[in-house]
Amino acid sequence: MTAWLERVLHVSSMTELWWVVFGFAAQLMFTARFLLQWIASERAKDSVMPVAFWYFSLAGGVMLLSYAVYRADPVFILGQSLGVVIYARNLWLIHAKRRAG
Repeated sequence: MTAWLERVLHVSSMTELWWVVFGFAAQLMFTARFLLQWIASERAKDSVMPVAFWYFSLAGGVMLLSYAVYRADPVFILGQSLGVVIYARNLWLIHAKRRAG
């Protein structure tokens, strides 16, 4: 690993480098949900929230929570924990409504 990479990404081992790569992938997953919602809304010419938004939210939230736990960041852990609960609950409500209807 180069000194430049260590300095820019604040890593000192290959394990930490892989966690940073995982963190970037998590952030991309989380950002993709907004792109998905934007595209769906543009197609519908209305503000819509596709179910996939909540799946991307949950996946990105769990990934970011994992990264936050690895980094031992209590602020990040608290923020992502609440989000994961909210995303899971929204999916639960969506699927419960489908089963009932």
